[in-house]
Amino acid sequence: MGSHTLGLLKSGDYFGYASAELIKNLNKSDVTAISEVICFVLRNENAHLLSSVSIWAQQPDESEVALLERILELETLEVDLYKGYTKPDYPSFGGNVYGGQLLGQALAAASKSVDPALLVHSLHAYFLLTGDERMPIIYKVERTRNGHTFATRQVSAIQKGRVIFTMYASFQRSMEGFEHQESMPNVPTPDQLLSQDELRKRYFSDPRIPLKKREKWAGGKPTKSSPLDVKEVDPIDEVSKEALPPWQSVWMKSKGKLTDDPALHRCAAVYASDWTFLATAKRPHRTVPIQLLSLDHSMWFHKPFRADEWLLFVVTFDFTSRLRALDLDGIGMTIQQSSPRASNGRGSVYGHFFNQNGELVMSASQEGLMRKLQKSDRSVAKSKL
Repeated sequence: MGSHTLGLLKSGDYFGYASAELIKNLNKSDVTAISEVICFVLRNENAHLLSSVSIWAQQPDESEVALLERILELETLEVDLYKGYTKPDYPSFGGNVYGGQLLGQALAAASKSVDPALLVHSLHAYFLLTGDERMPIIYKVERTRNGHTFATRQVSAIQKGRVIFTMYASFQRSMEGFEHQESMPNVPTPDQLLSQDELRKRYFSDPRIPLKKREKWAGGKPTKSSPLDVKEVDPIDEVSKEALPPWQSVWMKSKGKLTDDPALHRCAAVYASDWTFLATAKRPHRTVPIQLLSLDHSMWFHKPFRADEWLLFVVTFDFTSRLRALDLDGIGMTIQQSSPRASNGRGSVYGHFFNQNGELVMSASQEGLMRKLQKSDRSVAKSKL
């Protein structure tokens, strides 16, 4: 009979992918079931049947899917190899791929490779080259570590054979532990604030702006629809050049309902976290045109949340209260953001995400290139340096 290994399965245990050759070489084992065990063994070409819908598979009717969820959708090329797109209705910046799209799609690729019972608890990413919105992005996942409680993945985003972005993400099974948190700041609720779209329309009738310029704005090319509903607690006056403190609070959420998949909501929050984050560092320097490019981005996830509900992303000036609120797809969160330092051509920002119940659900930090914009600057795929 040979030696046998005794294995005890727990609810939610996941077997993942394995080749036939690997299965042949595994030791036989006895499985003790507490109640009953149901196993599905599928050939590789049918493995997608074990994946959930939404960001893991295309929807039958895309018109019913929120724009943010469609942005996070990936095409499966092979096990641990995916393709993402920047379609014409997706936000982009001067022909470059939006950094939050790289973050969200990369995390979606990593999430496909882990036990569904494990959710991302932290990620650390570097933006190496600007992405070209005209080209698809290949996401390659490396399974650095697999464990029952923790798993680690490295994701590389590739265009034209070059790595333009890399991310390490760590996943954890839910467990009991000690708890404490900072308090959410006292700010106006989302229903007391105007959205970014509403604020933008106000400038069409602002008497401080020359009539010809206002008419040009009103009759210009329609802007792309944003996948996010964003409400700034202390919005910038785009006409005034007054210097502002290097912190801000922003309510954010996804436009439209997202599928009930906790992994999707974390990918959506990652996408949203880059929306107003680094711009906080520009607030004290509004008299000078500034070029901003993300260099790195880190996030920590503390509690479950929904990205289609209001979140408050709070970015503060000091290190003890950094980010506080962001709302993603309907529940509501606040993000508090701050920029404690800018020097040597770089700016740093920190922030916390709170839901409307005052729970601190996420934290984030980012550093970016911050330099005076030159007329000779061009948006091409080149090193951030």
